[in-house]
Amino acid sequence: MKTRFAPSPTGLLHVGNARVALAAWLVARRQGGRFQLRLDDTDTERSKPEYEAAIEEDLRWLGLDWDERFRQRDRLDRYAAAAERLKQAGRLYPCFESEEELRVKRELRLKRGKPPVYDREALKMTAEQRARAEANGKQPYWRFLLSNATVAWQDGVLGERHVKLPAVSDPVLLRADGTPLYTFTSVVDDLESGVTHIIRGEDHVTNTGVQLDLWAALGGNPRGIHFAHLPLLTGPDGEALSKRLGSVSLRQLRRDGVEPAAVAGYLAALGTSRDPHPGLPRDLVAEYEIGRVSHSTARFDPRQMLALNRKLLHGLPYEAVRDRLPEGADAAFWNAVRGNLDMLDEARPWLEVVRGRIVPPPQPGEEDFLRAALEALPPEPWDETTWGAWTGALREATGRKGRALFLPLRLALTGEEHGPDLRALLPLIGRERAAARLGGGG
Repeated sequence: MKTRFAPSPTGLLHVGNARVALAAWLVARRQGGRFQLRLDDTDTERSKPEYEAAIEEDLRWLGLDWDERFRQRDRLDRYAAAAERLKQAGRLYPCFESEEELRVKRELRLKRGKPPVYDREALKMTAEQRARAEANGKQPYWRFLLSNATVAWQDGVLGERHVKLPAVSDPVLLRADGTPLYTFTSVVDDLESGVTHIIRGEDHVTNTGVQLDLWAALGGNPRGIHFAHLPLLTGPDGEALSKRLGSVSLRQLRRDGVEPAAVAGYLAALGTSRDPHPGLPRDLVAEYEIGRVSHSTARFDPRQMLALNRKLLHGLPYEAVRDRLPEGADAAFWNAVRGNLDMLDEARPWLEVVRGRIVPPPQPGEEDFLRAALEALPPEPWDETTWGAWTGALREATGRKGRALFLPLRLALTGEEHGPDLRALLPLIGRERAAARLGGGG
């Protein structure tokens, strides 16, 4: 078995890409197969080296590795050779229509109640007509002549699927400048590199019918390649992911402090009946079955992913995060705040609370109580019993309890209504800062 992930280095990987990459990796690893990373970079105007590097870095961050890697731009000679074979077989033919001419043709077919597929007029051109078009400065682009058949396959996720090729336009495989297009290069690469299982998004179903026909035309056995199409993701309310959450890149999640095990665990369970749990890809191999993925659209809910991240952070020891915490954060600080974090970067403002200066919000009407709290502030040294002893004394002295007792103190000491347990946080703040904040300073 060999699977592949073939991103175009034209942007950062988002969660939809990551889900496909993770599924392909897990399927290969579970079966003892190989995983290929291929960079589909024939779009030279949009493909950038910085995106290529970012893709590899983000995949490694997620916990994915690969057994082989190559770039399409290094294989242009292979595409040229494959194109020549198709030309010799009469399956690749030149076309000369402009975009405007094609648009007019599509509109006319629609008005006549016909599907807007290419009419194959170029096949009727004589050699003299082609020569005359080229003499007039027109460079041909090349279309693949599809079979007059219905292509069917058993999809690893969607079940039985078929594509009626007569209802599809003959695809353009080569631009006028000779640049090969995705439909073509993907088949050549998959065929020549021995890919056996292709896992990708449901939006490629029609492409699969076309590519199986092309696969056969290039000498491959269509029964030797297997497909699984993952239903596309939507947002939590069913909206298109690309419109609302398409910018959720792995790079941004990483910067925000989301753990790779939370991302991988959530994406691996998405669309299945399994409850997600945090886990790096290597920890998920034994339980992953792509056949469990539902035919229905899956909803990507960042809140659920953050719930996993929160669960993961709450159990992480200091040594696992020390290199990613802000300077000055020690084990005592981490143990005090980790139970209150959704993402790792949320630790930074709490370090400012215990090590720096804050501006407590005004609390009209609480001046006398805060003055009493300042007067009752016990001497150091402080430990985790100090908060209970101090608030117990205040309860006896003022008669306050519950929210009326604790909220003014929390606001004065941290500037927030909610946060880490003050039994652990108060000793880190220290008496000097606590006194200053109770007195109205920072």
